[in-house]
Amino acid sequence: MAVRSTLAEKRRILQLETLYDLALALQEHRSEEELVEELLQRACAVLDPQAAVVATRSPEGGLRAFSQVGWPGGEPDPAVLLGSPMWPEIEVREGPLGRREGSFAGRDFRELLATGVRYRGRLFGLLAVIDKESRRDEDPSFSEEDARFLESVAALAGVAFDSARQMEELERERETLVEENRALKEQLSAEVDGRRIVAYAPAMREALERTRRVAPRGVSVLIRGESGTGKELISRLLHVESGRDGPLIALNCAALPESLLESELFGIEGGVATGVKERRGKFELAQGGTLFLDEIGDMALGLQVKLLRTLQEREVVRVGGQKAVRVDVRVVAATHRQVEEMVRAGEFREDLYYRLRGVEIELPPLRERREDIAHLVRHFAGEFCRRESIPEPRFSRSALTLLLAHEYPGNVRELQNLVEGAISLSDGEIDDELVRSLLEVDPSSESAGALDLESVEQRHIARVLRLTGGNKSAAARILGVTRRTLLRRGF
Repeated sequence: MAVRSTLAEKRRILQLETLYDLALALQEHRSEEELVEELLQRACAVLDPQAAVVATRSPEGGLRAFSQVGWPGGEPDPAVLLGSPMWPEIEVREGPLGRREGSFAGRDFRELLATGVRYRGRLFGLLAVIDKESRRDEDPSFSEEDARFLESVAALAGVAFDSARQMEELERERETLVEENRALKEQLSAEVDGRRIVAYAPAMREALERTRRVAPRGVSVLIRGESGTGKELISRLLHVESGRDGPLIALNCAALPESLLESELFGIEGGVATGVKERRGKFELAQGGTLFLDEIGDMALGLQVKLLRTLQEREVVRVGGQKAVRVDVRVVAATHRQVEEMVRAGEFREDLYYRLRGVEIELPPLRERREDIAHLVRHFAGEFCRRESIPEPRFSRSALTLLLAHEYPGNVRELQNLVEGAISLSDGEIDDELVRSLLEVDPSSESAGALDLESVEQRHIARVLRLTGGNKSAAARILGVTRRTLLRRGF
């Protein structure tokens, strides 16, 4: 009698230790498959059954995870396991379920003890043990104490399964948010050659979406917008997302005289004049790719005729040459001028205008997309500080207010120069006084005639030079131009 009492006491201690260990083990974040395996092992270690199974179901009734031991043939058929009539009984029963002489999921049993694994009224699965091993001086049947233990481990497991599924749902939501965030970022911005196009304002989002939509097509594109709005970046995005194998070649039509622009565009035959060597033009260099013609509105009428013929015939004739060279080039043109007015004035060919304007993309000035200013400030600040290997300063609220209120005749390019200039002159924080000094305008130059872009740019260069004490090299770095450019501008 004392021996039996000692064995019973040892069994109770084992059960309590197992419950404690199981509670600790189930606190760890694990997958449902790992939890099922842990639960099976703990139950078998105490109850000593000949066979056991733990199975969990999805809310829709499908099998989520299961683990077994002692099944004939290796494991129960999942369909048979899920189709067992024991499930409806488990669903409505509060405590353990006991059965004698029967069959469960393809295995005959002498005795079965099962319970639902649930938490807060939600059934996750079941835990069943079958035919207790026969030991000397022990009853080979499951006792009430065994049933209470089984119910206790199932209760602990129910909490763990609930937590695991909540974590799984949170992870799915996180992945969904990450994907939505990625898609939103793609809508709100684009990166081209390491340079980011920020587009939170509706007008800029529309321009970016239009760019992406037309990029894979071979149609000519005309990009409209004031200087500094990002026309070159959009042309690069069009090329990158076009899928064309050739290069992107850019040419500023306003930067060259007519005679030189013609040879740059169409090439020149060798021997046309003394010492002249054969040279391919931009059309030939852009073969299979994209040719970006910036400031197309500044092209002379004579060249417009030759450009139109090239676009129509898809071939070029070099200056001084006779042989036509076939070209496969997608043309993207850009201008800040009102081409329609130039057409009416006879300054731009109407047929060329419509040939270039297969699709038109209008880039809004920065003053019409103020939602983007704060994002652009952070972007330009981070980019500049990474490039210069310096800590990124903080912009005070009043400084940002001034930046948000400015009209930006130079658009995004002007904002970038302002941000980089402010960082270069700051001592850790950029306040409104510093920003105001950069935005300072000479009252004597505020007449209507001085508000053209060139005058604004001249004033801005002069301000930066004053702030750098006349150091042209430092001013050129802040403005993002070469020292030679400042000299050409008369500084």
